[in-house]
Amino acid sequence: MPEAISINTPLTDEILKNLKTGDRVLISGVIYSARDAAHKRLVELINKGKKLPFDLKGQIVYYVGPTPPGPGMVIGSAGPTSGYRMDPYAPILIAEGLKGMIGKGVRNQEVIEAIKRHRAVYFAATGGAGALLSRAIKKVDVVAYADLGTEAIRRMQVEDFPTIVVNDIYGNDLYEQGKKGYKKS
Repeated sequence: MPEAISINTPLTDEILKNLKTGDRVLISGVIYSARDAAHKRLVELINKGKKLPFDLKGQIVYYVGPTPPGPGMVIGSAGPTSGYRMDPYAPILIAEGLKGMIGKGVRNQEVIEAIKRHRAVYFAATGGAGALLSRAIKKVDVVAYADLGTEAIRRMQVEDFPTIVVNDIYGNDLYEQGKKGYKKS
């Protein structure tokens, strides 16, 4: 198995051009958490021409609603949410400069086209491994929408956060490639 690629945030076109579907990637730096309720609010701000609570340019959003931290922990279990729940909002955020998303599951064609057009990447994190994934999160601060509780936007400092590239800037889709291996000739 090929070695994982280590990258640092914020993401640049230079970093993204070297990532291909199926690559194992370890992410270090700052990422932001946001799920559907926060995505809806961000898009509403964009549609009204208002300032966002953080600059999307070059950033990664992790689709996660973490559990409360236990004693001595910075965060509780932090497993990925299904990406399709953010599909109505993702193309708008990508057009505003978002360069990476982390979730689980397939994305719709509109999101895949936005990823390709604006040179972004969709990463998958392993579902069901939230307690393990939380170990890569070193610091957490709520930056917006605290009223959403677990779905508030958090700024998270991560170190070697494990992911796999699902959709790369070239329009490739790991899930579609995987299906082809099982289709009869």
